[in-house]
Amino acid sequence: MSLETALARDGAEADVSAEPLTDAERIWQVVARIPSGRVCSYGQVAELAGLVRRARLVGRILSRLPEGSRLPWHRVVNARGELSLPAQSEGARLQRSRLESEGICFLRGRISLAHYRWDGEG
Repeated sequence: MSLETALARDGAEADVSAEPLTDAERIWQVVARIPSGRVCSYGQVAELAGLVRRARLVGRILSRLPEGSRLPWHRVVNARGELSLPAQSEGARLQRSRLESEGICFLRGRISLAHYRWDGEG
């Protein structure tokens, strides 16, 4: 999935210039590459984007995605394999539902990162 496709809403293409990538664009590119059935932690996304120790920035950037974005934000979880959204929120229910539809299992509210973590390859 290209960055343009991931950020596009309702089939519209996003305008991405040839200028150096912003931190947000670097994060979006990493998240866009996480395959179905795999997850990354916020810290891992930051590291893969070249933003070591910037896990909170990843969370902030993902929380500001445009409505209807196709970026697979739901594949990013905290370092304990838990969802970071409030447990009973609509966002948490949506994230869990999307992950389960991709075959990811939860045990006592956690995802096994040993089993489902994406290694950044492929």
